[in-house]
Amino acid sequence: MMTFISKKLPNFFALGLFAILLFTAIHIVPVSALTTPVSDAAGISFALLTDSAGSPFFLITAALLCLTPVFMRLPKKTITKVWIQFGILLVLSFVTKTVLKHETAIPRPYTYELQRLHLVDSPAAFYALDSAAKDNVVKEAGVYVSPWRLRSWEGETNYSFPSGHTIFAAICVLFWGGFFIRRGKYLLAGGLIIWATGVGISRLWLGMHFPADVMGSILAAAILYFFIPEWDENAKKSKK
Repeated sequence: MMTFISKKLPNFFALGLFAILLFTAIHIVPVSALTTPVSDAAGISFALLTDSAGSPFFLITAALLCLTPVFMRLPKKTITKVWIQFGILLVLSFVTKTVLKHETAIPRPYTYELQRLHLVDSPAAFYALDSAAKDNVVKEAGVYVSPWRLRSWEGETNYSFPSGHTIFAAICVLFWGGFFIRRGKYLLAGGLIIWATGVGISRLWLGMHFPADVMGSILAAAILYFFIPEWDENAKKSKK
């Protein structure tokens, strides 16, 4: 058991750094009111960050990370094991995110803004609408809200907890950050943590999540990682 946990320590170290950096950024980076005018520079930056961890572009991010052991010319068996581990973690995170959203049913922050703008009576009233009606309400908010924020509101009318984008970023840091640290690739690990922090902040800036949603996603990723198997790459060699 101790060996199993010790193998995961670099991964939890990477995730811990991400949690500390994101927690600090949440309290330092001001999130303006959702109706505040948005510059194109800010809009493009946050849109790129959030898209890199959302459907369908998260597949590109995942593919690039999966190619790193190939570029590092690791043994084929090691690459296969790494891909299997990451694949299991991806599936578990998707299932967990879907179940938790359904069970907690916490309204997204922007639904409270829709209430403040008198477009719905309450967040609960928004979620009681059918898909077409939800889309119409969000479009009406376009008079007050920047298109950079509205594009996310239109695309995601489900619940808030946890953040699917952040849980993806968290498992990338947890798995690949630990992978890089274990092999002395500290700059790659650091870059990954900074990217993930940007993803978390972008979700708050867009009005898609509360701080508890993004921090809860990190905790969920940590718990899920305990279900990922570990293989001793030297086991067969020692037997021989």
